[in-house]
Amino acid sequence: MPVYKNEKNGSWYVMVRYKDWKGENKQKCQRGFATKREAQEWERQFQLQKKADLDMTLESFCKMYEKDVRPRLKENTWLTKESIIQSKILPYLGQRKVSEITAKDVIDWQNEMRSQKGKDGKPISPTYLKTIHAQLSSIFNHAIRYYDLTVNPAKKAGTMGMEESKEMSFWTKEEYLKFAEAMMDKPLSYYAFEMLYWCGIREGELLALTPADFDFENRTVTINKSYQRLKGKDVITSPKTKKSNRVIRMPQFLADEMQDCLKLFYSLKPDDRIFPITKHYLSHEMDRGCKETGVKHIRIHDLRHSHVSLLIDMGFTALAIGDRVGHEGEKITYRYAHLFPSRQTEMADRLDTARFGCRSEEKGGEDTCQQGA
Repeated sequence: MPVYKNEKNGSWYVMVRYKDWKGENKQKCQRGFATKREAQEWERQFQLQKKADLDMTLESFCKMYEKDVRPRLKENTWLTKESIIQSKILPYLGQRKVSEITAKDVIDWQNEMRSQKGKDGKPISPTYLKTIHAQLSSIFNHAIRYYDLTVNPAKKAGTMGMEESKEMSFWTKEEYLKFAEAMMDKPLSYYAFEMLYWCGIREGELLALTPADFDFENRTVTINKSYQRLKGKDVITSPKTKKSNRVIRMPQFLADEMQDCLKLFYSLKPDDRIFPITKHYLSHEMDRGCKETGVKHIRIHDLRHSHVSLLIDMGFTALAIGDRVGHEGEKITYRYAHLFPSRQTEMADRLDTARFGCRSEEKGGEDTCQQGA
């Protein structure tokens, strides 16, 4: 029995031997258990993990899940998953054996989630409910794909919640220029909002920009990273998607402004952040500008929508706009369809022509248009 008592402080510890994935003999010591039973249960779960035996608890399996998937994900993506697992899944299903969790168990869990309220006292939003369920289903799918679980009880139970359509707000060019004038008393804020509005970049992409990203001779800025604040630390990650890696050509006035921006710094290195500010700071500045100018309040991300709407109004195609902002063309078409000018009449006229070869015209009471074959 690999469970022992520490005579000095009365706690229990485990010494367990096992073979790793290379087949090599290993030994692990785990200390600090208050009772012998706790130590024995830990040792049992550990052995089940090593055998990939799904009689282990969901809590134990989630440790394997983390080890498997975390190296493939961005840190902020994993932290979001971890938060859901720790606060919404394990407190309710964590001590159940993976092999014994049924669709009915998941339905009961769903009903519990629907009854919960957030910090604001309001029920959990339908979008977040769907996200929570998707995470549970992802864990079971992982168990099916790699550990021979036979059925996904979360899939069998059916999803909960739904994706809510987010209201899309944006500023017209006139509204933005009015707002920007109020930002001129703080140059760094002004230049930050100029980049957001005239380039349509994401907030994290803005905060990750360095002098090395700018090519003023060709008036371009390279987007290849994103800034995050995680657990009190500044973290630079790759952009949101592969499509987000792009080179944006700036208008001449913006290239000139950004050169002026770099002159604000006494000793800025090529890889130093140009905007050493936070997302909270930008939101505060947005609030300040809106109050001073009377311009309607929008989110920071809505400046990106504002840039897209401006380009649509200028007549650019969804494909061209998608390349500039780091989106697929079809996503631009889908998300901003209501902003593109309607061409229904032109479509109808051209279909008429395709059917008959030309428009029917009556001369002297006779139709002179020949019907197409």
